[in-house]
Amino acid sequence: MNDWKTELYKKRIKEVQKFLPDGALLLLFAANHKIRNRDVEYKFRQDSDFFYLTGIEEADGILFISKDKTGMFCLEKDKNKEIWTGIRLGKEKIKDALSLDQTFDLSSWETEKYKLIEGYHSLYYFFGYDRDRDASLLQLVREVSSRVREGKVAPSQIVEPSFLHEMRLYKTKEEIALLQKAAEITALGHTRIMKAVKPGMFEYELEAILEESYLSQGAWGGGYGHIVAAGKNACVLHYVSNNAEIAKDALILVDSGAEFRYYTADVTRVFPAGKKFSPVQAMVYEIVLAAQKNAIRLSVEGQEFNEIHVKTCRFLADCLIDMKLLKGSLDSVMESGAYRKFYMHRTGHYLGMDVHDVGTYYTNGKSRKLKNGQVITVEPGLYFDPNDETIPGEFRGIGIRIEDDICIQGKTPLNLTAMIPKEISDIEALRT
Repeated sequence: MNDWKTELYKKRIKEVQKFLPDGALLLLFAANHKIRNRDVEYKFRQDSDFFYLTGIEEADGILFISKDKTGMFCLEKDKNKEIWTGIRLGKEKIKDALSLDQTFDLSSWETEKYKLIEGYHSLYYFFGYDRDRDASLLQLVREVSSRVREGKVAPSQIVEPSFLHEMRLYKTKEEIALLQKAAEITALGHTRIMKAVKPGMFEYELEAILEESYLSQGAWGGGYGHIVAAGKNACVLHYVSNNAEIAKDALILVDSGAEFRYYTADVTRVFPAGKKFSPVQAMVYEIVLAAQKNAIRLSVEGQEFNEIHVKTCRFLADCLIDMKLLKGSLDSVMESGAYRKFYMHRTGHYLGMDVHDVGTYYTNGKSRKLKNGQVITVEPGLYFDPNDETIPGEFRGIGIRIEDDICIQGKTPLNLTAMIPKEISDIEALRT
């Protein structure tokens, strides 16, 4: 909270008020502390939406916004608890800093919540993320609704505040700068492990280097669980065990990004445990790299996002046909989906405060067109099941994905992670 730039958050709260119709109330909940085991907690990370509007990193707060009223329930000042867990902002400081109309101690929620929702026709709330909270709010609405003969009015509908995620979808210059910083920190980690890897090491040793690199540069750590997958483990898309020994002829797929001030990078690189790629490894790698470069070139303003995926699939499928790994014409392979045996995920997703960031991908059944200020990943891959005997032996167990973070800016894509080596010659130069 040392650089709590409240003008930014006050501006965002006012923007939210413009989206809310008369008679609507938005409720937004902070993250809770999560128990890891017994009385040990996971490292706390604030809910992205709550932080986006408040900049507050304390747990358990409740922000409420209507057309003409703003406020928050927050952790009360408590000297004894602050000795154990740190100084709390308190309702007075929060009210003043964010120019809120009202602030309450969190302990008063149970008594104040009835008065809070009375008179509103719509409740704007992200339903479906917390079952207990959902049930509690539905019960609250029912209780107030039951008093209709007393003249009480309660919300008759719950509406998802999708406008908030639309706000987050388009990044400001300041947000892009934070993503660029996250990318730069990520580059340090990826480059270090490309240099450090040796046959006989374990995957977790590389994971440790990544995390240390991120933390030492002021990052929160990884914005998601590090994937360090050697050899056939790279064919498991979300491999997180990271406990296998690295063989001398293995490729290592690393999918990892640093999170800096709530904005995360998302990068995948593949490199050999030895000095060089084998001929087969290099052939597959170059195909994926060509697919990725093509997809990045397509990442421009006005381009339908899904079309990038379709064209990437066609390119990879055509290469697989040339390699005799798929049979039939390109159109027949695409229509049957046979290529999904080797390429089963999407080519990219939105990126920002969350690694799979918010925002819809389709409008009225049509893929959305990219606009300036959006940040996406571009991450094609090819994976050859190590246990599939229909695949030639020299391919089995190879898994390659190459991923960069792309900011949409007119007709010239800005690759935020371009500084991380991905050409075979550059990677092998680090391995000498």
